[in-house]
Amino acid sequence: MARVLVTGAAGFIGAAVAEHLCARGDEVLGIDSLNDYYQVSLKRDRVARVATATGRRFAFRQLDFADWDALAAGLAGEDFDRIVHLGAQAGVRYSLENPRAYVSANLMGHLNLLELARARQSSHLVYASSSSVYGGNDRLPFAVEDRVDHPVSLYAATKRADELMSETYAHLYRLPQTGLRFFTVYGPWGRPDMAPWLFTSAILEDRPIKVFNQGEMWRDFTYIDDIVSGVVACLDAPPADDGAVKAGGSVKPHALYCGRKAKIEYLPMQPGDVTATYADIDAIQQAIGYQPTTGIEQGIPRFVAWYRDYHGV
Repeated sequence: MARVLVTGAAGFIGAAVAEHLCARGDEVLGIDSLNDYYQVSLKRDRVARVATATGRRFAFRQLDFADWDALAAGLAGEDFDRIVHLGAQAGVRYSLENPRAYVSANLMGHLNLLELARARQSSHLVYASSSSVYGGNDRLPFAVEDRVDHPVSLYAATKRADELMSETYAHLYRLPQTGLRFFTVYGPWGRPDMAPWLFTSAILEDRPIKVFNQGEMWRDFTYIDDIVSGVVACLDAPPADDGAVKAGGSVKPHALYCGRKAKIEYLPMQPGDVTATYADIDAIQQAIGYQPTTGIEQGIPRFVAWYRDYHGV
């Protein structure tokens, strides 16, 4: 049995990872600032669900990991060996409205977790990056070997900066790390700013769906259970400090893996967005045997069923 620190534990992915780790016998200390980027009630409901399902294996603290003094004080005396850093300021479009939130949470926050892992001599830090780092890359599918030095949003730039900071800490302090470039994640308990939630609410309320760039956009969607499986599999397999080239190109201990008929309202392309995302998962398949199993045909009905139950519609 191990104790794992999970940041963003009130978030969509963080709550699901925390529940999975507890279910298999680990203990989890979850932290989250519970900010109001979207309704705090949903975040609190996620935390309550995990606590109910896992009992004493799960502990939660409301902490802002971008505030080093608060983080250090809040975790003083707490024991954990591994870290899953999933907390961040999410959303491409919101980064146009509130850029400072991204600098605080995604840059300072990531640095604080690196410093925490270094001080604790953590055996592995798994962190969330994003497919947004590929920017305007027109080579599909996206692969970890592709260039990622032309971000088209501040959100993407902060996530790429996180990867570079992690590479530095892997070099200087030999801190084992795995960065995961998530492609659009969906499923029950998902985020209200994501397409499945927006489309479902619009259809059930008989409102038009907003489709950007006249529908000329493509996304790889990943069901939440598949994401959780990948996160946990990576957590259990830290990259070795053996000088060998890892996925993403590092020779340090740092790896990167990549009902009703709808009314449609076509809108222009949004600033900071990209036309297509498509993941090449060969590297993570070969390294840890990761293989998503839930297709969009199964995942979307599961989300819709959860949405209707959660909202009583």
